[in-house]
Amino acid sequence: MLFLRGISAYFVAFLVCGVVYEPCVLAWSKEGHAMTCKIAQDLLEPEAQHSVQMLLPDYVKGDLSALCVWPDQVRHWYRYRWTSPLHFIDTPDRACNFKYQRDCHDPKGVKDMCVAGAIRNFTDQLSHYHHGTSDRRYNMTEALLFLSHFMGDIHQPMHVGFTSDEGGNTVDLRWFRHKSNLHHVWDREIILTAAADYYGKDINLLQQDIQGNLTDGIWSSDLASWRECSGISSCVNKYAAESIDLACKWGYKDVESGDTLSDDYFNSRLPIVMKRIAQGGVRLAMVLNRVFGGHSLHEDSVVPI
Repeated sequence: MLFLRGISAYFVAFLVCGVVYEPCVLAWSKEGHAMTCKIAQDLLEPEAQHSVQMLLPDYVKGDLSALCVWPDQVRHWYRYRWTSPLHFIDTPDRACNFKYQRDCHDPKGVKDMCVAGAIRNFTDQLSHYHHGTSDRRYNMTEALLFLSHFMGDIHQPMHVGFTSDEGGNTVDLRWFRHKSNLHHVWDREIILTAAADYYGKDINLLQQDIQGNLTDGIWSSDLASWRECSGISSCVNKYAAESIDLACKWGYKDVESGDTLSDDYFNSRLPIVMKRIAQGGVRLAMVLNRVFGGHSLHEDSVVPI
């Protein structure tokens, strides 16, 4: 399994900031990915924090969240079209479970080409950071951005959805008064509605609320279990299994094309969205702390399920 592509930090800055293309359009959504990465960065240990800052281009001033949506921005460009299948997992309709050997492949059947395989691969790449190579910064920068983004994606329940509806993308419906689809509801609509209704449209306040629940709130006692990871293969299998279970129990439940989703759906699903963003951030920090701290995440005896 090898998805090795080189890209300089300067080239990342060139692409993302729209020197040639339109100004930055941050595309979970831009808000979900940014919150995941901010939560993770606040939990980094000094060695990991230093490594992350060394790998980021200077213009973001050490802020990982500024580039966490980069993989979404380039996925349809010719140079990075190969990454498009890495953002999600298609599982058999209504099976409501994840099996790596069965489900982790692209539409052509190429193995390991899914978000679970991508996290395994880019974690492995980052584990070589301290080995030293002449072009280490370029490849490692890309690996850091992809890992950070994909850890967010695998925690968005509809990124591990049913094959026939493309993770809810073809389930057209209305979100309150405007047209949307089920995937987009989970990607962005719930987050934006929460920001508008409870935080004066200030995403930073929403994120602070999530982080407050991590430090001394409803999830503070869960941090240790969220960080548990005997090896990256078993852990990504667990994260994907959690997402498809949530997709079945909360995403798809009682939803059909043409429906209008409003207060009942929003109020019952918002806590799940917030928790998954928190879990994604905590687990991204765990992986970065371990790989940049020189601790292995390999499992010699684990076979993907």
